[in-house]
Amino acid sequence: MNKTNINWLIKKKEGLYCIPGDFFIDPILPVKKALITHAHTDHARPNNQFVLSSKNTIDLMKLRYGKNCFKSSQVCKFRENLNINDVKVRVYPAGHILGSIQFLINYKGYKLLVSGDYKRMYDQTCDSYQPVNCDTFITEATFGLPIFKHPDDKEEAKKLIKSVTENKGSTHLIGVYALGKCQRLICLLRSLGYEDTIYLHGALIKISEYYSKNDIKLGKIKSASGKNPEKLINKIILCPPSSLNDKWSQKFIEVIKGYVSGWMRIRQRVKQKNIELPIIISDHADWNEILKTIKDVNASEVLVTHGREEALVSHLNNHNYKSSALNLIGFEDENE
Repeated sequence: MNKTNINWLIKKKEGLYCIPGDFFIDPILPVKKALITHAHTDHARPNNQFVLSSKNTIDLMKLRYGKNCFKSSQVCKFRENLNINDVKVRVYPAGHILGSIQFLINYKGYKLLVSGDYKRMYDQTCDSYQPVNCDTFITEATFGLPIFKHPDDKEEAKKLIKSVTENKGSTHLIGVYALGKCQRLICLLRSLGYEDTIYLHGALIKISEYYSKNDIKLGKIKSASGKNPEKLINKIILCPPSSLNDKWSQKFIEVIKGYVSGWMRIRQRVKQKNIELPIIISDHADWNEILKTIKDVNASEVLVTHGREEALVSHLNNHNYKSSALNLIGFEDENE
């Protein structure tokens, strides 16, 4: 990590480490004490001794990792004041997925905001992002290039409904990430009046049931396992992106393959993945939203991580911000 205004935050092989608080933030290796921003597997890994996060994130980690999850945990609530050694910590919503949070870390009056992954577009499946004034802001840059401008998510979801209506002899097999994207797409379809049963690959069932239990109304959802493929014609089946081309997918009839991702804006990726119905919906901020957030939090220094770091750092340095790349390893953006 380049020299920053913060001498008490360092990069170790396990990840970002706060020296006075003696804790890591989203560590990539097991540690004694971890603050976790959200439950995606590149941020929330198993086998930490102690985890501090939102209730939803802790629940989802338990659901995914079982007994290997962590030894102990503590739930933090929005805007609750916590003291960890000499460090003050407050938590704010990040708008990324259910349970996603930001950490405002205050040491001797200097405020560091760690956003994790975030988005600014409204999403009924999670609490909306809240900008918080800080001295140093750590931002993701998954879509940190000017070419990325996410379209309206409802307009994108309408593409799927339109295709189902126009292709009545086909089965729509749609790739979605299991945590967040799957449930968001279902809610978008419901908000547009699509009331038919939506079928799910087995890998999407547990998390979707958890969302339903937490008052996220998904309507009629069923497992696609064991269903007669003929009965699934003119239906929507959601599955992990990796399942679009495996043996499981080959049993369905007259398949139209879709993929829900911010990366579907890139035509070469659509072609590479052999996608007929690209749906551009992202759970990350686009270029303009990143810049808006940096302005909103009013930080004098911006540290950039996982994504298009160089372009954003260059833009910020040319616009009177002190900015550098964290160059953290272990954070994926393919399954956003």
